[in-house]
Amino acid sequence: MSSAEKKDNEIKPEDDKNKNPRPLDEADIEVLRRYGMGPYADAIKKCEEETKALVEKVKKASGIKESDTGLALPSQWNLVHDKQLLSEQPLQVARCTKIINPNTDDAKYMITIKQIAKFVVGLGEKVVATDIEEGMRVGVDRQKYSIQLPLPPKIDPSVTMMTVEEKPDVTYADVGGAKEQLERLKEVVEMPLLNPEKFINLGIDPPRGVLLYGPPGTGKTLTARAVANRTDACFIRVIGSELVQKYVGEGARMVRELFQMARSKKACIIFFDEVDAIGGAR
Repeated sequence: MSSAEKKDNEIKPEDDKNKNPRPLDEADIEVLRRYGMGPYADAIKKCEEETKALVEKVKKASGIKESDTGLALPSQWNLVHDKQLLSEQPLQVARCTKIINPNTDDAKYMITIKQIAKFVVGLGEKVVATDIEEGMRVGVDRQKYSIQLPLPPKIDPSVTMMTVEEKPDVTYADVGGAKEQLERLKEVVEMPLLNPEKFINLGIDPPRGVLLYGPPGTGKTLTARAVANRTDACFIRVIGSELVQKYVGEGARMVRELFQMARSKKACIIFFDEVDAIGGAR
């Protein structure tokens, strides 16, 4: 047999394989599927799925913080109340301007709804007469305008932020060279708060306030902080430049809301710093 015939005989089987390829079996598919994967890939993936399912189970069982997802603890769920709130209409804000026939069973309340009208209405089922006072904000329904809820006074957030929550760490010992002024300050500000019975026995009203004046650096602000540290009263610090607003009437409104917030406290000290920013001379 010549060499050319041998080559033809050798090439024929390969041509037959190319024309009719062998289908892949399960072992070949498994090899291709696991190509490039490590020996522990399946175990790691299974462990991750089990961990994820366990974490979801723990979250559903214990609940998540409301600040994270808004989901409260299951023990705090009140589905009946939530459905009732969804079916109710939102209340409308009004102001009670006058109480007609107070302290009687036939008491009526005159309310003013902004930009609408004035109405004389009664109380809702969940409100008692002692909860409503003249001049306070109330929530009324949109049909009969009956009072359903007493509302707190509307105070600007910028005014609320003026309250100093932390007690200052300044004491009278930190103020030097003002012994006489400190004694007067104790009599005017500190004594009415710590010993109010003395003024009651004498039959006199305590002073309403005190004015600290002098050049910068004489310890006016330091003295006010020392008084706030001495008493347990709420301390509100107001800078005079904050009351000077862009629009006419805004500063006066902030002052009204400031004293309104102070009256709601048990005891309060209002410290106006840099008063000369409002008016340099008069």
